[in-house]
Amino acid sequence: MRLVEREDFRMKENKMSRRSFLKAGAFASAAGMLAAAPAAANAAAPNAANAAEEENGLLGVFGGKPKYVFLFIGDGMGTAQIQSARFYKGTVENNGAVVEGELSFTQFPEVGSVTTYDSTSFCPDSASTATSIATGHKTESGVINMCPWTRDVPYETIAEKLHAQKNYKVGVVSSVNIDHATPAAFYAHQKTRKNYYAIGKELAVSGFEYFAGGEFQKVNGDGTGPNNHEIAAQNGYNVVTRQADAAALKAGAGKTLIIAEALADGKSMNYAMDAAAGEWQLTDYVRKGIELLDNKKGFFLMTESGKIDWACHANDAAASIHDVLEMSNAVQAAVDFYNAHPNDTLILVTADHETGGMAIGYKTTNYDTFLTNLTHQKMSYAKFDSTYVNHYVKNQTPFETAMQDVKANFGLTLPTDPDAANAGKLLLTDYEVENLRTAYERTLRVGSSSQSKMSQQDYELYGTYIPFSMAICHTINHKSGVDHTTYAHTGAMVNLYARGQGADKFRGVYDNTEIFHKLAELTDVQ
Repeated sequence: MRLVEREDFRMKENKMSRRSFLKAGAFASAAGMLAAAPAAANAAAPNAANAAEEENGLLGVFGGKPKYVFLFIGDGMGTAQIQSARFYKGTVENNGAVVEGELSFTQFPEVGSVTTYDSTSFCPDSASTATSIATGHKTESGVINMCPWTRDVPYETIAEKLHAQKNYKVGVVSSVNIDHATPAAFYAHQKTRKNYYAIGKELAVSGFEYFAGGEFQKVNGDGTGPNNHEIAAQNGYNVVTRQADAAALKAGAGKTLIIAEALADGKSMNYAMDAAAGEWQLTDYVRKGIELLDNKKGFFLMTESGKIDWACHANDAAASIHDVLEMSNAVQAAVDFYNAHPNDTLILVTADHETGGMAIGYKTTNYDTFLTNLTHQKMSYAKFDSTYVNHYVKNQTPFETAMQDVKANFGLTLPTDPDAANAGKLLLTDYEVENLRTAYERTLRVGSSSQSKMSQQDYELYGTYIPFSMAICHTINHKSGVDHTTYAHTGAMVNLYARGQGADKFRGVYDNTEIFHKLAELTDVQ
């Protein structure tokens, strides 16, 4: 028996024995309390409906099972991403004062710390970490729900188990592509996360009742077969691509796949800060999921805020903060549901890994932060690229002209600007101007596409992103007191916040594989 198999067997044995112990203890205690109850209580026995309510309440005290499970994954959302959003919210709402704001999930009663490494790296990717959360198994970076190295054994996910064994309805939501690594890890099994068309086909045969998010990345495959929309429709899904049609859906609509009408970079949903008025965001899809997953037996809804990760890859602190705040709003929709069903609901909020090596504090701001500077950023780096930079490259726009757009959308102001005296902390130094000019000249020279050939210096300065946009993000971040160490993932631990039935199981320090095992134990799936 291989080491991985032995370890999995050992963990299962331990889980079984602990589960049996908890059950026996709970029922023994409950029986003792009932036996000691006064005879007068028996004389006022409740009717059948009230008896059921009493039973549910008793189970809530003695290890009841959650019927409604919400799992929120902030992709790339480490503690710094959460704290920067809290600090930003607090200082903006209090006129620049040093006040910490609260998010919906930072007020949860239980908090755990979770390791994220996979079988090959301490700095894992989303495929392997989501596999750990969804199945309780470690695998290689880039692999979705398959055993490491040989990649010949698929792992069953918690969503699949709840669907098959407990008749829970299941929903999967993501602000990025619905076949991206994290959402895929709850319904697909692939040797590589790049098998996008095959992942889309697995979505269609999953039988899960609700999917919503960005477009399939390879919706047409190689062009020789039906596209992913057609395959989903053939398997009984309502495929909805207009927001008005999504809004019209009601409980009982049947299996549903919603693709966001407004698509942005990489065919994902817009960053929260870029969304138009009335445009559906993550919160709206969670609310619709709650409506469509209505089921007496229960439901499981996994929701990923995927663009926190994308923003942090690009070192765009403002975009990541606004997406964390939107995720907090989405969690609040689950909290509202919990308030109506407190004995039956469990809400978990965590991350698959941290991205960007985000730090609150920058070397030139000493011991201070100026997060209100980020209110001057009006759009994400991605929208700035598509709206402005492509035009600059095409027309070889002069640097000073481009900087007028930078001033309008980021607040960063040249010393030669007529309004320089009013720029405050967003007035650029000569050093910052030269950095921006160098990045701009490289952008005009190499174009706006991802850079395939660059020096080590260029990569450390700009990653694979458009140099001018990266220089802008770095500059406003630094002036705000925020920095990043990488364009990739890190090995930092992440937090898990829990509220509701069984939330106490998630306190402490543990590996991300334990999230699956704790959920399996709580819901009695094998």
